Amino acid sequence: MKRRTQTIERTRLVPHTVDGETELVLDRETVEIPLPPRDWDQIVRTAVTIGACILVTASLIWTTTSIGDLLAMATIGVVAYAAAVAFDATWIMCMGVEWLLRSDPERAKTPRKAGHWALAVSMAAVFAHGYVFNQLVVGVIGALVSALAKGGWMIAMRVHARPLDERTQQWVAKRRAAVDGQLAMIPIRRELQRGQSMVEAERLALEAESGSAGSADPDQSGGSADRPDPSGPAIDRKSLTTKDAVRIAWESGIRDRDAILQDAAKRLGRPVSPDSVDRYLRDHRRSA
Repeated sequence: MKRRTQTIERTRLVPHTVDGETELVLDRETVEIPLPPRDWDQIVRTAVTIGACILVTASLIWTTTSIGDLLAMATIGVVAYAAAVAFDATWIMCMGVEWLLRSDPERAKTPRKAGHWALAVSMAAVFAHGYVFNQLVVGVIGALVSALAKGGWMIAMRVHARPLDERTQQWVAKRRAAVDGQLAMIPIRRELQRGQSMVEAERLALEAESGSAGSADPDQSGGSADRPDPSGPAIDRKSLTTKDAVRIAWESGIRDRDAILQDAAKRLGRPVSPDSVDRYLRDHRRSA
């Protein structure tokens, strides 16, 4: 028996000399290599999986048609058939969850039980369709379609299953718990960061309203001991208060409230409290 082969091209670097100068160039070679024997186990496994998917699809179509026809007696067809999809889709979804939890038998028990109950409800609804239309044989056989589809999928799952011994199962559970804990902390950290940002924004807003970046305005009644001279050198914003900024704007000839707000905010390098500005403006107007 002739063995199957495959033609491939191999490349390698070889030295090539021209006029006494040597360079490495690519040398291409076409060879034939034997192909490995067919993996019949994988072929059968794939065929079983495809067959199970076909059964599930056929069951979904049949159940939706039967139950949709039954529900159409009470509502419009579009709504009836849309609702009918839920009957088989429920146990199909449960099988998907069971597949994802195949390495965790304890967690897989709940979707397995839920899938059995959903299958029973779906089969009962299909049988009811046959009973209502006086077609009991069709109702019984139609109900068995869903049972056969679920049975086919369970067989496919057993083909792909990798049973674990008790100790290995515990090892997997602990590793999964550690990873799940790290994943759970991601949204928690994001929530804490959002909360911290809100707290910081609120703190800055309160500081801005009080007219000070770090504390309340120290000049509530008396004058500043070291008021900056507007004609003097550059003013240090850290030592400048809201009251000083308003005074400088007033002495510069600015009388409009909004203009004073803008000028004070510009001098301080931060928003100022309108209430504080109004209070200081009243003092200047009384003394004018």
